[in-house]
Amino acid sequence: MNNIANNIQKIHTRINNACLNSGRNPDDVKLVAVSKIKPAEMVTDAFESGQKIFGESYVQEFRDKQPLVTAPVEWHFIGSLQSNKVKYLRGKVTTIHSVDRLSLAEEIDRQWGKTETTVDVFLQVNIGDESSKAGCSPEALENLVRSVAPLQNLRIKGLMCLPPHCDNPEQVRPFFKQLKQLAEQINRLQIPDVNMDELSMGMSGDFEVAVEEGATFVRVGTAIFGAREKKA
Repeated sequence: MNNIANNIQKIHTRINNACLNSGRNPDDVKLVAVSKIKPAEMVTDAFESGQKIFGESYVQEFRDKQPLVTAPVEWHFIGSLQSNKVKYLRGKVTTIHSVDRLSLAEEIDRQWGKTETTVDVFLQVNIGDESSKAGCSPEALENLVRSVAPLQNLRIKGLMCLPPHCDNPEQVRPFFKQLKQLAEQINRLQIPDVNMDELSMGMSGDFEVAVEEGATFVRVGTAIFGAREKKA
């Protein structure tokens, strides 16, 4: 077994244990392998090791890498996204995790409308109120949901967050708990075509805590592929 396959197996074991600790079904948690700044060969290795979903954060890198991966992987876009770059993702990704404003949602709707298909989206919430991070505020979330919901070529699947960095995963738990509570609040509003059952939260350093608090998608890169060099 190669290193990537071994790492993926370890991640699934940790997800399973976190589910057992919180009374959840491990089948309800999906692993997104964050392959940004990693070569196409590593994506192929991970796919051959059983990994299906891959997350990219940079549009130009994704454009270059995606044609090199011939395996039938499922691509998700998880990074900050400019409206003028959406066209490069059209028809190539199944899910966008980082929709934080109506103008971006409208451009996604417009681009996918050209193919008469739909794309799944998560609404990103700036749960820690950090000026350095994207995301709508918790207070603005309901208005954003109500504005995005009528768009025909995207489906709101749930919420995503990037909580403040903490060395101790337990310090991040309140942020994951808050995102879960926000999702439940939105669900209670029974807005047409809105379902908040999916939560994209948790990364290499804290995904077990995220799972315990309700994550259905965890975004793990370093623990699978190793440390990354910073993008120039």
